[in-house]
Amino acid sequence: MPSAYLNGFAEAARADRELAERYVTATRIGDPAADAVMAELAEFDEARVQGWIRAGIEADPSALADAPPATRAFFADIEAAPAWFDEAAVLPGCRAFHRNSEMFIGAFVAAVLVEGFSTLISQSFSITGRVTDQGVRRLKQNNRHLVEIFLPGGLDRHGDGWKLSVRIRLLHARIRQLLTHSAEWDAAAWGTPLSAAHMAFATAAFSGLLLKRAAMLGVSLSDEERDSFMLIWRYAGHLMGVPENLLIQSQADALRLVEIGLLCEPAPTLESVILSNGLINSAPVVAGIGSRKERLSLTGKIYRISRALIGDELADQLNYPPMNTTGTLAAIRLKNGLEKLLHRISPSLGGKRRASQFQTMLSVSLYADEGIRYRLPGELHAERDAEL
Repeated sequence: MPSAYLNGFAEAARADRELAERYVTATRIGDPAADAVMAELAEFDEARVQGWIRAGIEADPSALADAPPATRAFFADIEAAPAWFDEAAVLPGCRAFHRNSEMFIGAFVAAVLVEGFSTLISQSFSITGRVTDQGVRRLKQNNRHLVEIFLPGGLDRHGDGWKLSVRIRLLHARIRQLLTHSAEWDAAAWGTPLSAAHMAFATAAFSGLLLKRAAMLGVSLSDEERDSFMLIWRYAGHLMGVPENLLIQSQADALRLVEIGLLCEPAPTLESVILSNGLINSAPVVAGIGSRKERLSLTGKIYRISRALIGDELADQLNYPPMNTTGTLAAIRLKNGLEKLLHRISPSLGGKRRASQFQTMLSVSLYADEGIRYRLPGELHAERDAEL
């Protein structure tokens, strides 16, 4: 067991030994299939590697024909959806997300990403600098992935949600490869970089915990919509390489994994503090706010909402500015409730509001003119590498 997890595991084991053991075991595991691809492709030049990655994700079998065997096997294995995935069953979750996209994106940025950075996954992102140096771009990429998997058809084989999920998996595998061979990575203390445990934690947080935090902002979903939301993330997690024994099914499963995972994890590190505060300070820039005064005002509001969502204990550990959050979430819930009432009275206003939300959502997501990029990192540190 990595030494950083020793104390936390003892506490987590008292709550749920079986899950705690699964979690800490996974801190020493990466993604065997994707890692084999990266090991194999290390022998080839960047242009050929990028061509094979593009061919595999874009389903171009002729261009993939001369790829090495592990690469061809990787793409063949993920070509078909697992038997438990029902394409029709994801539609209620898609509708629920886009009906409440503003609140889901808000909860995602102000709470769920921050709570993820409180774990040792922050070490990986801090060393590479791909969040600290390219924070705005990274946040827009995260937002786009969230948007795409919740578009109807987004997780179909040729959907952008499917493609981005697999792209993320391969990017993580490449960064894992670079970190594993770096003297900056302390494997004895931290385990495997971008481990299976952290991928499972992220999927659980982006699904079950996101539902919980959005509910704190006034989002209300039916049981069917909630189950559909979870199914979307279960499949996205599968595509991103989460092992079957840590792949969540229900919101209760997800929240339990987050709970036990957080008990296993050490207290937030300096890297957690830097990434979390950097995330919040980059959000107004992502939103396109140019005025310094307006950016500072919005940053203060995000800090207040974030503290109210994640709680004072974690907020203080992350060196948030001290704030009184009394009534913060209640005011947001009241505003959302009044809007819903108005939209029921005037459906046309509701339609305009949803259209406005969709446009806003697109504006805070990364859509490059050339489409999805398939280049893998060439260097460990972002400042020495081209944009991804």
